[in-house]
Parts: sequence; C-alpha cells; structure tokens
Amino acid sequence: MKLLDEVQQRYQRLLTRRHFLRQGTLGVGAMALGGMLGCEQLESPTMSAASRSQFPQFAPKANRVIFLHMAGAPSQLELFDYKPLLQNLDGKDCPPSLLEGKRFAFIEGVPEMLGPQFSFAQYGGSDSWVSELLPRFTEVVDDVAFLKAVHTNEFNHAPAQLFVHTGSPRIGRPSFGSWVTYGLGSENSDLPGFVVLVSGQSQPSGGKSLWGSGFLPSEYQGVELRSQGDAVLYVSDPQGMSRDIRRKALDAINAINQQAYEEAGDAEILSRISQYELAFKMQMTVPEATRIADEPDYIHDLYGTEPGVVS
Repeated sequence: MKLLDEVQQRYQRLLTRRHFLRQGTLGVGAMALGGMLGCEQLESPTMSAASRSQFPQFAPKANRVIFLHMAGAPSQLELFDYKPLLQNLDGKDCPPSLLEGKRFAFIEGVPEMLGPQFSFAQYGGSDSWVSELLPRFTEVVDDVAFLKAVHTNEFNHAPAQLFVHTGSPRIGRPSFGSWVTYGLGSENSDLPGFVVLVSGQSQPSGGKSLWGSGFLPSEYQGVELRSQGDAVLYVSDPQGMSRDIRRKALDAINAINQQAYEEAGDAEILSRISQYELAFKMQMTVPEATRIADEPDYIHDLYGTEPGVVS
C-alpha cells in the first residue's frame, strides 16, 4: 500500500504545472548556465537552492541594478518627454482621434488638453530634451538612455504598476527585480539579492506583487526593508533566545523540510530551507548594513541625505 501511495504521489507531481515550472526554473536554467559558463559546481546533485541563487544565469555586464519607481512623481511629460504637439494643443478640446476606441478613468465628455507647464531645452551631444525642473540632470544627459517606445492600455494605478514591474497587468508574473536576481545572481550570501525600500505612509497600489517572484522560486522575491523598528520583520530572535538555541531549532526545522522535500519533490521546499538559512545570517548582517548614520560624509553628500532627517 505504501508503494502504491508513493507511485501515485510521483504521478501527481508529473501532472502539476506549478511543479514543472518550478523544477524547470531550477533544473533547465542550471543546465543552460552550466553549458554557457562551464561551471562544474552547477552539476553537483547536492547543490542547495541557496547555492543556485548565487550563480548568474548569464555572464553579467552589470554588478547591480537600482530601480526607482516614484509613484505620484511629476509626469515624464514635464521632465524629459517633450511633446510639441501637446504644447500646441494646450487649452484646446481633445481631438476626437485621441478618444475613439479608448477607455479612460474619471473622464466624461470632451476633456481639455493640458500642455507642459515648464519650459524645455535640448542638452548634450545627444540633443536630449530636458525641462527646467531638472537642471543638474542636464549635466549627465549623455550618460542616460531614454526609453520612449513603451505603450500601455492600462489607465488605473494598480494594473499599470503591475504592468511596469512584471510586464502584465495581472497578478502572478515575476517582478523585474526577481528576473534580475535570477539572471545576475547575488554577490553576497549573507544578504538578500533583491531588497525593496518603500517610502511614504502606504504601500504602492500594486501591492507586494511589485516585488513578488511569481512562478519563479520564492528565493527570488524581494525583501522589504523598513525605516522604523526592525529593518526586516520576523528576523529578530525572541527575547531570551540565544544564537545557539536558534541554530539548533533551525537545524531541526531544516531536517523536517528536507524529509518533506524527499517525499514530495517540491523545489519550493528547498527555497524555504534556503530562506530560513538566509534569515539566520541576516540577523547579524542586516543591522550593520542598515546603519546608515555610520556612513562617511562623502556618501551622504552623494545621496543628499542627512541622518535623522527625511530625504
């Protein structure tokens, strides 16, 4: 009877789409990387999920990626996306050609066009248009790539933000940061490869899906750092618990999870083991990494920060 149950479990795993996707991202991706980079370590059958996430899927040209999503910031139409036609239409009724077949939120009748409210000029050898709102930005304009070929039909905040971060207006796809972490790997095994800083009093309209891993293993999802209290929730030890006791408890949990993986074969269990191990390391590394006040003055000058003052 036990043998029959085991056969049925294995058969069900073969039919599970989620199982295929998760195994595929770990197995096929590692095989492809081994072929491209000739990395013998990736061929080891005992390599953990945590080890896998440290290796890039491609030979990286970038060491790190900083993605700034400033919801509620000035429109690109007021910063660096100059529209001469929109300037000419300022104060006039919207042309019918711009409304036909389109859906808009909170717009009734024929709206009035609003052109740029600030002056533009061209700068640098690239003759890039930049508004008067960004005077210092004009000094580095030739080092910046502008992407102006993006189009979307989303007109509400949440699906539009999801589209920007995941390529889809619906929940369930891996975020930009997850793909970057999957592609580039991580230089530090003691800290998350993908961290998220949220400013303001509330979460973005798209929610935590903006840094979710979707169908990729959960080890590639973003870790949110907080500005008050513990930098990362649920990482600190309870009062009175020593590191030695925590280590023994973690070893026991990992042993149970390893047994569960051997029985179920779900790669997500390996991700959970690696996340527990990373959380244990983060108890020591996160407080040091987030102690911004200890940074030298020249770093604060570069970022325009002042310890204790909201930037």
